[in-house]
Amino acid sequence: MTQPKTYLDPAEEKMEMAVAYLDESLSHIRAGRANPKLLDGIRVDYYGSAAPISNVANISTPDARTIAITPWEKSMFKEIERAIINSELGVMPENNGEVIRISIPPLTEERRKQLVKQCKAEAEQAKVSVRNARRDAIEGLKKAVKQGMPEDVEKDAEGTAQKIHDKFMKKIDEIFAAKEKEILTV
Repeated sequence: MTQPKTYLDPAEEKMEMAVAYLDESLSHIRAGRANPKLLDGIRVDYYGSAAPISNVANISTPDARTIAITPWEKSMFKEIERAIINSELGVMPENNGEVIRISIPPLTEERRKQLVKQCKAEAEQAKVSVRNARRDAIEGLKKAVKQGMPEDVEKDAEGTAQKIHDKFMKKIDEIFAAKEKEILTV
């Protein structure tokens, strides 16, 4: 006889991954404030392979509106600049020969609303993943009943799956609310 844990543990793991992915994807959305994570998705050509900027330079935020990038090799200035310009960040890097500076412009009200919509879509995607994981667990439990699992054990496990689902949905809502507040704060 299979244990309910065989269905609940993978479901919880999938839900955990959905929340982690949401957290990661929201960190790349520009909220009008300088954040080194904005550059995480940008890759530069480093001796024939694509490497994250953080692997070829030091990244810092001297103030709330500026990201400073100090390449470890002089030859990387052009590569880093090109990668930033070609990225979807929508900012222009300034190079003084020592440091590449990226000024993060303040967001317009319209742009803020667009970003909140984008965040909401990401949160909804995470919620769908969590719901799918719950559905898969419940379907697995129903199949286990046909293979001999007692129905009361299956019902208890379904309740547990629902509690796990609710916990992760609340977490997603909290992450979205925090990002929304960050974006809308002027």
